[in-house]
Amino acid sequence: MKSFLLITAIIIVTNLSAQIKFKLDADTVVKDSSGTIYPYSIWQRLLQTNQAGIKPINPKDPKTEFIIYLFTEEQKAKSEKLRAQREANAPKPAESKFFRTGTKLASFKEKDIDGNKFSIKDLKGKVVVLNFWFVNCPPCRAEIPQLNKIVDKYADSSNVVFIAVALDEAFAIKEFTQTTPFKYHIIDNGRYIAQSTYGISLYPTHVIIDKEGIVRFHTSGLAPGTLTWINKTIESLLQEEAK
Repeated sequence: MKSFLLITAIIIVTNLSAQIKFKLDADTVVKDSSGTIYPYSIWQRLLQTNQAGIKPINPKDPKTEFIIYLFTEEQKAKSEKLRAQREANAPKPAESKFFRTGTKLASFKEKDIDGNKFSIKDLKGKVVVLNFWFVNCPPCRAEIPQLNKIVDKYADSSNVVFIAVALDEAFAIKEFTQTTPFKYHIIDNGRYIAQSTYGISLYPTHVIIDKEGIVRFHTSGLAPGTLTWINKTIESLLQEEAK
C-alpha cells in the first residue's frame, strides 16, 4: 500500500488586477538572492519555524519561482503574532477517513524506542494523543516543533500521553531526532499499526481519544488549524475530566 503525504501550503498575493494563489509543494523552486536553490525540506522547515519568509519572483505568474529571505528578530515576532492569530481563528480541520468520532479506538500493544510499554487498553483514564508519521514526510517534519510545544504545555500532567507511531526503523528515527528532537513517545516500525490496524494511508494523521478510549478528534495532513485544534481538544477533555 502506498503512503501519501498531505499538506496544505498556499500563499496569496494581491495585485491591482487579480488575486493570485500560489500552491507550495515539493516541486516549488525556492532560491536565495545568490541563486542557490533550497531543498524542499530546508525551506519548509525555515518557514514552519518562523525563521524566514518567501516571495514570488513574478507575482503575476502562478508558476513563478520564489525568493527566500531570513527574518530579523522584529520580523520573527510580527510573523509569530500573525501566525498565532491565524491559527486561533482557523476552522476545525476536516476529519480523516480512517476513524469515526464517537467510536472506541481499536487497541494495540507495543514498546517505544526507549523500551517503554504502551497499550491503548491500559491507558484508560488518560487522554491519549496519537500521531502517525514517517521521517521522510515533509509535513510530518514541519509540524514537530509545534507539537513539541504542546507536549511541553502538558509536561506536568500525568493525564495526557503523547504517542507517535512511526513507519521507520529505530535507527532511522534516532538519526533523525539527533537534529530534530521529537518529544512524543515514539514507536518504531509501526507500519502494521498504522496500515493494518487502522488502514491509514495519509500522513501525518492525528487522533485524540478520551479517558474511555473514545475517538474525540482525528484529522490527516497539516492544515492551518490542525495544531490549534489538537491543543483545544486536549484542553476540553481535561476540563470534562475535572468536572
